[in-house]
Amino acid sequence: MLARRIACVCALVAFALALVIGLQTGNSFATTVLRALGALAGTFVLGWIIGLMMERVVDENLAAQEEKLKELPAESTANDR
Repeated sequence: MLARRIACVCALVAFALALVIGLQTGNSFATTVLRALGALAGTFVLGWIIGLMMERVVDENLAAQEEKLKELPAESTANDR
């Protein structure tokens, strides 16, 4: 889910930037939209890959933290209360 959000946000930002820059440089509308769609598609793929890597890192970190918590002694003493 995180990967999809990251991919969508990156793709939309790239699309918007490509549209603005293309129109400012004086390119034709068709050329600008075609290039912006290419930027959208390419950035979506890259964003998806980056998002998947981020999900993996977070999952591994959470698993390591859970293991660390399981290793802690769960003894209760009079000072705990």
